[in-house]
Amino acid sequence: MGITQILFWGLSVLAIFAAIMVVASKSPVHSILSLIVVFFAMSGHYILLNAQFLAIVNIIVYAGAIMVLFLFVVMLMNLNAGSEPQKHRMLQFAGLISGGCLFLVIISAISETPQAAGNVMIGTGNSGLIKNLGMVLFKDYVIPFEISSILFLSAMIGAVMIGKKN
Repeated sequence: MGITQILFWGLSVLAIFAAIMVVASKSPVHSILSLIVVFFAMSGHYILLNAQFLAIVNIIVYAGAIMVLFLFVVMLMNLNAGSEPQKHRMLQFAGLISGGCLFLVIISAISETPQAAGNVMIGTGNSGLIKNLGMVLFKDYVIPFEISSILFLSAMIGAVMIGKKN
């Protein structure tokens, strides 16, 4: 068994355990911290698949910005035992059944694809490298890239104008 397989299985176990902790944790803060661990484990999988750009974006955007936002929102909300909704066993059972059905549909869809039977080439090729992505963005898609930058700039200016006091 090679080092990449050991890393893959270690990251997979870590991601599955942390995902179970997201659902099973009683505290919303602990759930959010477990979800950050899931994002880091998924970024490790991206690195194993030679997709460094996706790994970095996943860490910066999801584990960094969005999870910090969730954490602040949960910490600013006054969550106590009196504000928790009542638990209904029938709704929990319905959620378990629908989640199990979704899991079976996803497994059957994955097993039907021809790519599921083939092996993934790990650490080979240059399809996920940041250099190649930059070359494609700035050569082939320069106009949409610049239009999206103007859109983001106008969104930032709008957010500043809305947040600014008179």
